[in-house]
Amino acid sequence: MSMSLPEHAKLRVAAYCRVSTDREDQANSFENQRRYFMACIERNPDWVLQHIYADEGISGTSTKKRRQFNAMIAAARAGEIDLILTKEVSRFARNTLDTLTYTRELCRRGIGVLFLIDNIDTRQQDGELRLTIMSSIAQEESRKTSQRVKWGQTRRMEQGVVFGGSLLGYDVQNGQMVLNPAGAETVRLIFHKCLQEHKSAAVIAGELCAAGIPSSRGRVKWSAATVWKILKNEKYCGDLIQKKTYTPDYLTHEKRYNRGQERFVVIRDHHVPIIDRDTWEATQRELASRRVGRP
Repeated sequence: MSMSLPEHAKLRVAAYCRVSTDREDQANSFENQRRYFMACIERNPDWVLQHIYADEGISGTSTKKRRQFNAMIAAARAGEIDLILTKEVSRFARNTLDTLTYTRELCRRGIGVLFLIDNIDTRQQDGELRLTIMSSIAQEESRKTSQRVKWGQTRRMEQGVVFGGSLLGYDVQNGQMVLNPAGAETVRLIFHKCLQEHKSAAVIAGELCAAGIPSSRGRVKWSAATVWKILKNEKYCGDLIQKKTYTPDYLTHEKRYNRGQERFVVIRDHHVPIIDRDTWEATQRELASRRVGRP
């Protein structure tokens, strides 16, 4: 007959789970993982639940934005955890460096990490070797997934699917540019003030505020920079240029302006224009005649 340890002698066990929102596999759903860990801890009489930490819908390639993961590490550093359970290496982190950095720190503090499906226990002698191999495989799979997603998005862009949000004069619905009549009138007014009245972006912004005309966000708040961006946006003459930003590192997901590092996806006459092409080109010449790059 097995006897459980007194409460003060039990291992304080935390669990960490992460579920991507785009996964269709219901066995890996957020709530199912929580129940899975609860049952696992309750089955072991020498364990007591410290907390279940769960991040939902956040990429696994970096730990920076995973608030619950970071809260768990903080609790471990505060001496509140003896053992961490996680389902598999790819759920913990897909960055080999992050995985090893955290597990090594935890081991130094006497805290083990148990990867249940991968059958890896960092408290065992071969734990780190096996973990290094598995985390490297997970990171490589993440790189391949990133490449596949990027390739698929580019192909869809080439087919005319719009990636990005709505803007003044257009609502983006199901990847299509849909004309917004009220916003379109404001766009035409801005181009008229610039080209026909030769007003600067700053003056136009002031007049829009004075007239109580709302911006794309529904607020009567305009700046010279906002007006300038509208006057330079090729979407208003019906063209579409995508991939203006790109992600150089799949691990950090940090976006940067595309200054020729990747090929732009350009489609001329993609959607119904708000500004005819002659007016658009004349406006660009007007802007070029002013101080370069200044509103």
